[in-house]
Amino acid sequence: MKKLVPILFVAAILGGFTWTLRFLYERSRVPDVVHETESPAVTDIVRKTVATGAIVPREEIDIKPRVSGVIEALHVEPGRHVKKGDLIAKIRLIPNVVSLNQAESSRKSAQIASENAKLEFERLDALYAQHAVSREELERGRTTFSLRKEELQAAQRNIQLLKEGASGRTDRASTEVTSTVDGMVLALPVKVGASVIESNTFNEGTTIATVADMSDMIFLGKVDESDVGKLREGMQLHIKVGALEEAAIAGKLEYISPKGVTREGAIEFEIRAAIEPQADGPLLRAGYSANADIVLDRRDKVLAIPENLLQFEGDAAFVEVEVGPQKFERRAVELGLSDGIKVEVRGGVDGEARIKRPERRGA
Repeated sequence: MKKLVPILFVAAILGGFTWTLRFLYERSRVPDVVHETESPAVTDIVRKTVATGAIVPREEIDIKPRVSGVIEALHVEPGRHVKKGDLIAKIRLIPNVVSLNQAESSRKSAQIASENAKLEFERLDALYAQHAVSREELERGRTTFSLRKEELQAAQRNIQLLKEGASGRTDRASTEVTSTVDGMVLALPVKVGASVIESNTFNEGTTIATVADMSDMIFLGKVDESDVGKLREGMQLHIKVGALEEAAIAGKLEYISPKGVTREGAIEFEIRAAIEPQADGPLLRAGYSANADIVLDRRDKVLAIPENLLQFEGDAAFVEVEVGPQKFERRAVELGLSDGIKVEVRGGVDGEARIKRPERRGA
C-alpha cells in the first residue's frame, strides 16, 4: 500500500502534464480557412451621372411699374392665372413738387397766350367783316389762336399726368400695372402701401409681381466637369423630385453651358433639360429641388461580376477561380463597362466559374 501511493501520485502528475500539452496544442492550431466564392451573373449595367438642381419655369417674367409711387391696390394673389393685359396693381402717384410747379407755370403762360391769341383773332375777324384786312391775315390769326389753344390743352394734360398718371387721351392710366404675358402669378414681393420705383434706362425698377407659364417647365441643374464631356444634347434624363417621392419625370437635355463656374473648389457646368409633359402627372411647383440621372452608357444582358472580386497587378486585372475544393487558379479577365458596383466581363471566365472573394486588409 505504501508503494502504491507514490505510483498513483506520479501517474496523476504525468496525466495532468499530458492533458495540459494537448490543450495547448489544440489552442495553437490554426483553423482551416474556407474562402467564399461567387459566380458571374447576367445583368444590365448602366453608367450614369447625377445632376443636382431645381424645377423652374422656362420663362419667368418680372412685372415692373412705369411710374414711381405707392401701391394703392393689388388685384391678384399668388397662384392666380392672368392673361396679357390683366390688371395686377394700381399705383398712387406722389408728384414731384418742382415738376408740378413748373407744369403749373407752363399752364398759366399757355393760358395767357391763348387768351391773347383769341382776342387778336376776334379783332381780325371784325376787321375782315369791314374789309379792313385781307383773308390771309385773318387765317394767320386763326392759326395762331389754334396753336395757343393746343399748347394750353397740352399744359393741362401734363398737370393731370403728374397728379393722376393719366389724361383724357390715354386708354389706360400709367398708374395701372398690367401683366405683359399669359401665365400664373408666382410671387408678389410688395404689399399695399409700399413705395415702388419705375423701370427706366437708369434703374431696374421695383418688381411688383412675377408671372410664369407653368405649362412649360424645365430642369435647371449642374454637373461636375469630369462628366460634362460625356454629355450631349438630346440625352434622356430621369428626374426625381424630393417633394414627390413616387413621381418619375422624364426630360430631354437641351443645353450644356460652354463655361464652367467654381463652386466650393470644384468646376461645375450648368445644364438645362425640357420636362416632357404628362397628362396625368403630378403638379410641378416652381422651385422644387430635384436630382436628374443622366445615362452615359449602358449594357443590357451582359455577364458581370461585383468589382470587389477583382484583383490587380499593375494595370492587369485578374480573379481567382476555384478549380477544386478550396483550390484556386489565377485567371486574367477582360473588363467592359462598370457602374461602380458591377463590371462587365468580356473574357477570362464564364457563367459557371466560382470566383474567390479576396480577403481585404482591415476586414
